[in-house]
Amino acid sequence: MAVGEPSNITLLKEIAELLNEETDMVRMLEGAIRKLLSGSTFETAWIFFIDEKGKHQLVAQANLPASLEGNNCRHLQKGGCWCVKRYHDGDLEKASNIIACQRIENAMPAKSREPGSITHHATVPLQSGKEKFGLLNIAAPDTVGFSADELALLESVAFQIGSAIKRIGLTKQEQELALVKERNRLARDLHDSVNQLLFSVTLTARGGVEMSQDPSVQETFRDIQHLTQEALNEMRALIWQLRPKGLESGLLDAIKGYGEMLGLTVETKMTGVIQLPSRIEETLFRIAQESLNNVRKHAGVNKVELYLSVTATDVLLVLRDEGRGFVFDHGVNLPSIGIHSIRDRAETEGGTADWSSEIGKGTEILVRIPY
Repeated sequence: MAVGEPSNITLLKEIAELLNEETDMVRMLEGAIRKLLSGSTFETAWIFFIDEKGKHQLVAQANLPASLEGNNCRHLQKGGCWCVKRYHDGDLEKASNIIACQRIENAMPAKSREPGSITHHATVPLQSGKEKFGLLNIAAPDTVGFSADELALLESVAFQIGSAIKRIGLTKQEQELALVKERNRLARDLHDSVNQLLFSVTLTARGGVEMSQDPSVQETFRDIQHLTQEALNEMRALIWQLRPKGLESGLLDAIKGYGEMLGLTVETKMTGVIQLPSRIEETLFRIAQESLNNVRKHAGVNKVELYLSVTATDVLLVLRDEGRGFVFDHGVNLPSIGIHSIRDRAETEGGTADWSSEIGKGTEILVRIPY
């Protein structure tokens, strides 16, 4: 059936309406391919996002055979294949029939296939203008190739999906920009009001100590001065968390600067070249912030060792102190909100966070994040 015939026009209209209404990326992609399958002869579909290094990520799938869906879609998650390689090499510009599929072959060797199995798939790049995002793959049982009309339909759907991916990406950027602006505004307000008030109270308490001759009154003013100074330190740390100064000069400089603000010396060692996405860089900075806060509050030392290793696939951050340490049982809940925050931040980016600590022998935090 040609792409211009009524049923396909209706299908494209329904997919377009879904893409325009949805704001969540995964729900949008899965909804689109399910609607595509329900209104066409295609029976199986999956979508890869592919980064500039050629690393692919399975982001949506619908009606996969059990052999591909099993073990958390292992055969689609891991390894390489012809279509991803051609996409990365720039040789895939339009919908194409794939003669054979390495992933399907690994999941369903020819000798174990039953009638009605999928053996081949077609693929089409997802893009908006010159910006590419990944691939849409479709298949049907006992089908080794699709017609020109079917490929034309696939290209039309891929064009719609690519435009929607671009829209959601721009919306997310606008939201992140608005969040940064709000953080900066709040940081300025805190600095100009609360921070200055606390500083004034500190000076007033110091003056009270010098003006009074009564030891008990002097001690009260000293307590006020000490508590206010602590609150001032906490406020400055909060302002740093809202608006991380120094990241424009590099991740390590920003972490060392934050440590200095807390009265800590951060000794750094690095292997590899730091060329991280800004999102990963800020996540690592936030994790280091929380770790340094814990050192200042609980470790009883003023020196921290930081090790950063960057490879082609992930980044490893190790932060070590020789402070008081604590008893950490991996089988029970994490001992503090700060440690919860560190683990949550790492897991949000698909990474991990682990601890090693012993009373009197310090603490080591190890964070690994892919990128």
